[in-house]
Amino acid sequence: MWNDKRYHSLDYELKKIFGEKAIKLSIDGNFTCPNRDGKVGLRGCIFCSERGSGDFTIRGKTITDQVEKQKSLMSNKWKSSTYIAYFQNYTSTYDTVDNLRKKFNEALSCEDIKGIAIATRPDCISREVAVLLEELNKKTFLWVELGLQTIHDKTADFIRRGFTLDRFNRAVDILNNKNIKTVVHLIMGLPGESREDMLDSVRYVSGLNIWGVKIHMLHILKNTDLAVFYEKNPFKILSREEYVDLVCDALELLKKDIVIHRLTGDGKKSDLIEPKWTLHKLKVLSDIDKTLKIRESFQGKNFPL
Repeated sequence: MWNDKRYHSLDYELKKIFGEKAIKLSIDGNFTCPNRDGKVGLRGCIFCSERGSGDFTIRGKTITDQVEKQKSLMSNKWKSSTYIAYFQNYTSTYDTVDNLRKKFNEALSCEDIKGIAIATRPDCISREVAVLLEELNKKTFLWVELGLQTIHDKTADFIRRGFTLDRFNRAVDILNNKNIKTVVHLIMGLPGESREDMLDSVRYVSGLNIWGVKIHMLHILKNTDLAVFYEKNPFKILSREEYVDLVCDALELLKKDIVIHRLTGDGKKSDLIEPKWTLHKLKVLSDIDKTLKIRESFQGKNFPL
């Protein structure tokens, strides 16, 4: 239905927009996070690595240097002249508007950068930041990623997320009012959540006016508070088969026009404690494709339910 996929992949969507493959370049904007500097908390979310989900970015370089280095690395894998600067780690709208404008415009000034993706928190989408994002949206291809992870308050408290579902909804509304594309992150396998709890989060975001979704399996990484908790309180880790089945159920619940940015994560091998099967990313994606085919299913098949 979407070329060779049974779901609306980001690769399909970007090729439709740009006429060729668009390659994301992971950029470290030298940001921090209100859940680390004391404004909201000091230790971050319980699962977050010390790099703030930016384990594949290049530290200590200017944004321009990072862009050029990442382009050089990616050119060995794909041939394209379309790149998206992806401000990935920590909270990439947590700074003064002047500093944000400078950093984002530096990325845009690099050759062949056709757009910007910005990963952030819902509580860091202020009205002032939204005006800047609207400015960017008028001159480049832009999307903003919000880490929701779960709609359930009990889980949100456990993972020390630091914002409410209502705050998330307000951020989505602000972005929608500026016609800015929004991508929502969900995590499968959070401690204490049942299969229906996880699918309830999927149902919820599918009913929102959003552009895309990222689905991750929970990673237990070394040197995180989650790793300490898991050592003392081992909890069930989804098997690859369980995860694949769950993702296929999730895809069936998601509206057809929602762009699927990710269906599995690839944590840093040296830091990953569990689940080890997530290291085999291509195998997971292949199993999802096969399961959807066996089911004779596709994204949106069960929306709305």
